[in-house]
Amino acid sequence: MDLTEANKKHIDSLSYEQLLGEWRFAPVGTGWFQGETGRYWQERMKQLRDGGADHVGASKSLGWER
Repeated sequence: MDLTEANKKHIDSLSYEQLLGEWRFAPVGTGWFQGETGRYWQERMKQLRDGGADHVGASKSLGWER
């Protein structure tokens, strides 16, 4: 998926836990995780994690079943 300004703005508006939840529970093949948009999603998660987001706490909070 091409990275549009609208997609970038949406991704930037999400918390680490929201990004992780979508990443973990989205159906296989979801466009958000394809191409440029998928790479940006991954980069944004890394930025937030490296910036101090509680990635372990977010993961535990989300669990593995939905």
